[in-house]
Amino acid sequence: MHKNTTWLGVLGAALALSISPRLVAQQPAAPAAPAAAGVTKLAVVDIQRAVMETEDGLRAQAQLKKYFDRRQAELNGRQEELLKKKDDLEKQSKLLSKEALARAMEDWQRQMAELQQVFQSYNGELGKKQNEITAPIFARVSGYLRKIAKKDGYDVILDRQAVPYVKAELDLTDLVISMYNSGEDTPAEAAPATSGSAAPAASGAKK
Repeated sequence: MHKNTTWLGVLGAALALSISPRLVAQQPAAPAAPAAAGVTKLAVVDIQRAVMETEDGLRAQAQLKKYFDRRQAELNGRQEELLKKKDDLEKQSKLLSKEALARAMEDWQRQMAELQQVFQSYNGELGKKQNEITAPIFARVSGYLRKIAKKDGYDVILDRQAVPYVKAELDLTDLVISMYNSGEDTPAEAAPATSGSAAPAASGAKK
């Protein structure tokens, strides 16, 4: 257990669980710019950046930080109490009998173990909270990717973080962020299901 765990580190871990490693766009029936026969037309998107750097994503980060800071303060306070209790026990060790000291230390270890479990539970709670906040954003981003794929004839859109190298002109991240922030409509069909989250329809109203 690390007292100085930052909210960004926990948020990064939560994001790693909630963001799908790739998005496979639906193949358009009549693309505006079809690829050559037998050639798969690819593009990439930094899905984490596309979600978190939209206006809604930035607000989500602020909301998560506020939520984390409040809970972290509570847990840090409990940890400080236990550390002080341990110091007190060490100071009283010569005044207590071996049996009394052993019971006190056993009780302290039990409380510390319980606090560690609370920290672990809290990390899961933060991940769940992050999913709740970012799922609608992810759904809209997915909708824009399908819209781009249909318009420009992309067969597959991969996560930029999974690709060692790609030409800059094939990166759709900035375009998706711009489309999102402009409030442009997304396709009406539901967003594809992703591992670890149930994304709502991509056509949900932008807050």
